[in-house]
Amino acid sequence: MNKGFILVVLFLGLMLLSGCWSKKELTDIAIISAFGIDKNEKGQYVGTIQVINPGNVTGGQQDGGSGHGPPINVYTETGTNLTEVSRKFSTSISRRLYYAHTNLVVVGERLAREEGILRLFDAMDRDPEFRITSEVIIAQDMEARDIVRTITPIDKIPSNKVIKTLKSTEKNWGTHLRANMKDVLNSLVSEGKEPLLTGFRIKGEIDQAMKLSNIEETTPKAVLEADGIAIFRDGKLVDWLQGNTARGTLWILDKIEKTDVNIDWKGQEDSVAYEVIRQKTSTLPIIQNEKPMINVEVRVEGDIGEVEIPVDLTDPLILVKIEKEAEKEIKKEIQEAIKQAQKNKTDVFGFGEVVQRADPKLWKKLKSDWNSVYFPELIVDVKVEAFVRRSGLRTKSFLTEMEEDRK
Repeated sequence: MNKGFILVVLFLGLMLLSGCWSKKELTDIAIISAFGIDKNEKGQYVGTIQVINPGNVTGGQQDGGSGHGPPINVYTETGTNLTEVSRKFSTSISRRLYYAHTNLVVVGERLAREEGILRLFDAMDRDPEFRITSEVIIAQDMEARDIVRTITPIDKIPSNKVIKTLKSTEKNWGTHLRANMKDVLNSLVSEGKEPLLTGFRIKGEIDQAMKLSNIEETTPKAVLEADGIAIFRDGKLVDWLQGNTARGTLWILDKIEKTDVNIDWKGQEDSVAYEVIRQKTSTLPIIQNEKPMINVEVRVEGDIGEVEIPVDLTDPLILVKIEKEAEKEIKKEIQEAIKQAQKNKTDVFGFGEVVQRADPKLWKKLKSDWNSVYFPELIVDVKVEAFVRRSGLRTKSFLTEMEEDRK
C-alpha cells in the first residue's frame, strides 16, 4: 500500500479526532462540592448546593492572596423532585451546574425519618455527571442546608472538611464510618442488610456557622463535628448509635483500624488505656433444625497507651489480666450494639447475608420476616481475644517507682 496514502489517511483522522467538543470553560461552570436535601412543610424537596468560589479558594487571606470573600456560595431551591430543583437553580446562577466534583451528599434527619432515602438517589444515580462515589451523611437534629452552608476553618472547602473528618475518625476512633452512594444503594437492594450512615451536627451557635467572621476567630463559635451513626429499616432512619454502642457495631463489621479501649483497674474507672493497633472479625453461621445462629469472633492486638495508677507491666500475669479486661469491655460493646439493633428490628450487621450464603434455601423462607421476626430473636455468640503487644517506651511506670520509693 502506498505510504503516502497511509499518511494522508492518518492526517485526516487526526483532523477529525482533534478538538474539544465537550470542553467546559471554568468561567462557564459552577463547581458544586456538596448537595443537601431536605423537605419542607408543603411536601416539596428543598435542595441546597455548595458552589466553590475558585478565586477565594486559591487566593484567600491564608495564602497571602487577594481574595477576601467566602470560599463558597450557597444556593437553595424547592421543587417536587430533585430534577426540578436542579433545573430551578438556573434562575439564580448564571453558570452551568457542574456536579462532577460533588463529593458530599447531606440528607436532613426529618426527611430521612419521615420519607426515607429510597427515592432520593434515583436522579443522582441516573446522572452520568454525578459521582456515585460521593460520601453520604445525615444532618443530625437539623436540616441538611445548615450543614451545607457552614463555613469551616483550616479546610477552606467545607465538604472537604467533612470528608477528611470521616476518614480521620473512622481510622483513629472507630465510632463513625464512611459510606458513599454506591455503598448505600448496595445496602438498600441487598437482602439481609440495612445501611449505616454517619451523622454530622453543628456544635455551637448555628446562626454563626454561615458567617465568614466565624473562622476569623481562634475559637470558632460554630464547628462541624461527626456525631453518631444513623441506622435504617426499610430505607427510613429509625435510631442513632452513639459512643461505645456505635463502636460495637464497627467491631462486628470489621471496620476498626485504631481505637482506644479504657479499662477499669483496682476500682478506678478508665485507668488503663488499651490502644488497638489491628483487629480481625469473623462472622460464622450455624444452622440447626432450620434455625440460624451466629458466631462473632474478634481478634484484637494492641499496646498499652497510658496508665493512671501504679501497674507493673513487667509481670506477665498483669498483662494477661489486662488482656482479659480488654476482652470483657470489647465484648460488652458488641453485645450492646446487637441488643440495640435487635430492639430496632434492623439488621445493620449483615447477618442475613451470612445466613443466605450458608443456606440459600432456608433464607428464602426467612427473608420476608427476617427483620421483624427472626433477627430480633437471633442468638449471637460473641468471642473476643485480645493481646497486649507492647507497653510503650516504659515497661515500668514512674508511678510504680514512686509507690515503691514510699515503702
